[in-house]
Amino acid sequence: MSIATLPFTLERVQDEEGLLEAAAVRSLSYGHHVENLRERFAIPDDIDHAIGTTVLLCRDKKSGEAVGTVRIQTSHRGRLLIDPCIELPANLRSQPRAEMTRLSARPGADPLVKVALWKAILLFCQVEQVRWMIIGARNDALVRAYRSLGFKDLYPDGRLVSLPHAGDLPHRILALDVNAVERTWREANHRMYGFFFELEHPDISLMPRTPIRRSSTEEARL
Repeated sequence: MSIATLPFTLERVQDEEGLLEAAAVRSLSYGHHVENLRERFAIPDDIDHAIGTTVLLCRDKKSGEAVGTVRIQTSHRGRLLIDPCIELPANLRSQPRAEMTRLSARPGADPLVKVALWKAILLFCQVEQVRWMIIGARNDALVRAYRSLGFKDLYPDGRLVSLPHAGDLPHRILALDVNAVERTWREANHRMYGFFFELEHPDISLMPRTPIRRSSTEEARL
């Protein structure tokens, strides 16, 4: 496996300062498309601090600026945010799952940011022994992008589901069999197979973190 460097680092958030940086990226990214999410996503929420939640953050090496982020919640410690909103098939309910939310890149960021975040998500699922990734897609362009990664519609009729933790916007629900990604991409000669499975990126680090405690200021505000 060849080693390749990236123009940014990608790590687990370790403290409240990192969460605030992640929230700032979310606010810019989502607010660029849905104005009323700009303020709502500008501060970390309870899920960011919950046991079983991991937030990843990309920082540009030259400027130190946060340029991308994603939040992953696993079912190891209980239900996912999305669980009360959907009907899961029995085979998904009985296996470890993760929900990916708040995938964001600062407007104008290097296109590799989101690609690297997706690689980190898959690596995270392997490390945490997650079998299924569940996501909601709010528009057709995102549905097509997720399908290109191997996601499939959870509901054959393509119904829309309102997700309270995603601004109450209607979403298509899709699922990915994490264990099948390498094989299906290899067989399909997927254009990103090399980046994901043939290159080692030392700039992507998923070392475990300790739970993030709110600052005294944040606790006082709540």
